[in-house]
Amino acid sequence: MAKAAGISEYTLRYYEKKGLIQVERDGAGRRCYDENGIEWIKFIKRLKDTGMLLKDIREYSRLRYKGDSTMPERLEMLEKHRVYVLEQQKKWTEYLDNLDDKINFYKDSIL
Repeated sequence: MAKAAGISEYTLRYYEKKGLIQVERDGAGRRCYDENGIEWIKFIKRLKDTGMLLKDIREYSRLRYKGDSTMPERLEMLEKHRVYVLEQQKKWTEYLDNLDDKINFYKDSIL
């Protein structure tokens, strides 16, 4: 499962321990994952990679496991996070522009 989701086994267990994923178990106590679980873990990773706080991912996960009745709350969370991602994107674009200006300055000065 960890390999299919593109994360380490340690991270997979961490997500489970923190309540981000709920895993069914078979009669022998082994974890049972399905394709939906893989996509959910990939989505958690994307939320984390885009800067969503663990406490917010945990809340989103809690709502997800409660079912479709929580869709409006989850939508609101994702819309707020989208604003944050756009702000970060703007910031990084400005940093990149500044870096490009400095590189061009050096290229012009050296040549």
